[in-house]
Amino acid sequence: MSVEPTSSPGGPDPAAMAMEILARQLTETVTAAGGIALAMFQSGVKSWTKGNNSPVTEADMAVDAFLHRHLTALDPGIGWLSEESADGPARLGVERLWVVDPIDGTRGFMAGGHDWAVSVALVELGRPILAALYAPASDEMFTAVAGRGAARNGVPLEVAPRRGLDGAKVAGPAAEIDLLSRRAAVEPLPRIRSLALRLARVATGEIDIAFAAGNSNDWDLAAADLIVHEAHGLLTTREGTPLTYNAPEPRHPPLICAGPALHAALVGAVPQTPFFNASPDTQ
Repeated sequence: MSVEPTSSPGGPDPAAMAMEILARQLTETVTAAGGIALAMFQSGVKSWTKGNNSPVTEADMAVDAFLHRHLTALDPGIGWLSEESADGPARLGVERLWVVDPIDGTRGFMAGGHDWAVSVALVELGRPILAALYAPASDEMFTAVAGRGAARNGVPLEVAPRRGLDGAKVAGPAAEIDLLSRRAAVEPLPRIRSLALRLARVATGEIDIAFAAGNSNDWDLAAADLIVHEAHGLLTTREGTPLTYNAPEPRHPPLICAGPALHAALVGAVPQTPFFNASPDTQ
């Protein structure tokens, strides 16, 4: 990730330079973590089920430990929230927080698919300001810095300019897509098991509309949220409310993600469109 430092009359902006360094360190760390995950993906790993009936693998734990060791060393004052680490109230008192999903899309990982990723965001006062999302199996690195844009493998990203629902490419829970299909001639896409990757592909323009059911957490969303935002898209609740991170309960209601015109059409349809009231599927 390359961030151009902002110039001031006295020279480069120190805050911008510090962010440039941190962005580079984050990208390097997430790339290395992805390498660990990919090696374990290729060799096979043990898996088990957590208390919430979701799967976890040795790779999840190994990547989580690697990221925790390296990211917390960058600045001990930055807090920590990860899917695979014990949570606690200490994070609520920090201004900045690493939000981590060591392997987003563990079911895809276990099934031998390519739709999984390492997801890390730096959240400041409730919103992501720095993100790296790496899909090792397809070698795609998505990066974003607040106010500086988003990129995939160094190429700037922009959401698709589509304005109408007809023909829109849609991904998400089947029940959501089926109900939307009753209203418009949309094109359903195969399910991407990593929610972060599903959202990031709105930023690339490969997907026009992405849905998320009401069981996603901060670590599923924060990095992709910034990537979408910096590609001039929107990720919000179905009422159009932006997401806030690092709340006591880091869980979110059903969500929609799209470019501005499609997003406005979907939010405006909430009162009269039944698909928004569908029972949540998995993510």
